[in-house]
Amino acid sequence: MSEYKKRARLCFQLFVTTGAHDLTLRLRSTSDPAGCVSSLLSPSSSPPPSLSSSCPPLLLLLLSEGVSATMDSSHTFLYFAYGSNLLKERLQLKNPSAVVHCVAKLKDYKLVFGNWKGLASDRWHGGVATIEFSPGDEVWGVVWRMNMSDLESLDSQESVKLGAYSPIEVLVKTQGQDLQSRTYTMNSCIYAPPSPQYLKVIVMGAEQNGLPKHYQEKLKSIDTNRYQGQLSVMTDLEIALR
Repeated sequence: MSEYKKRARLCFQLFVTTGAHDLTLRLRSTSDPAGCVSSLLSPSSSPPPSLSSSCPPLLLLLLSEGVSATMDSSHTFLYFAYGSNLLKERLQLKNPSAVVHCVAKLKDYKLVFGNWKGLASDRWHGGVATIEFSPGDEVWGVVWRMNMSDLESLDSQESVKLGAYSPIEVLVKTQGQDLQSRTYTMNSCIYAPPSPQYLKVIVMGAEQNGLPKHYQEKLKSIDTNRYQGQLSVMTDLEIALR
């Protein structure tokens, strides 16, 4: 079986490197790579004899897996969330493609709360989360895999065009590996406590994704501004959580 797989993988490499039937271009432009591969390997597609005679049926599976992995990496990105976007239902309100990749830790940073230029958040009525460089500290969060199609929406949520947050690339640590991920940091932050509702969403997200217990307790101990008003975003979340 190992030799069989080796021949199949070789055939896969030959198809890609030789550009047979414009395979690479076709796969990049289709939403169904497996179907595209299947059609190329069907008798009616008449692949080159030198390849069709040597490629075992397992090639279809390997092509599908290999192409899917390639398309995943080129059409998605990793996003490290540490604030309200820890909660799946919160993030998916505007970014439906988000799926959990892993829980991870960002070393030498700390979690703080504030407002851009001191302007209170209309959405959360209090300080919102950001991270600051702080040697020896750490921030736990969730790495989400998201479609590139949601990048603009995520930037909009973080008010990037307005200048409130800037996207940065960070190296987060997870079990046995380091991951390069996108995250956001607030500009011109003026410290301010979060609203109880905002902190509740963060704590819910930490519990939902199994962040370390000591970190969950640390989040729960954060002082709030005790705001008691209604927040429309909480209404949306309550509906999504049903």
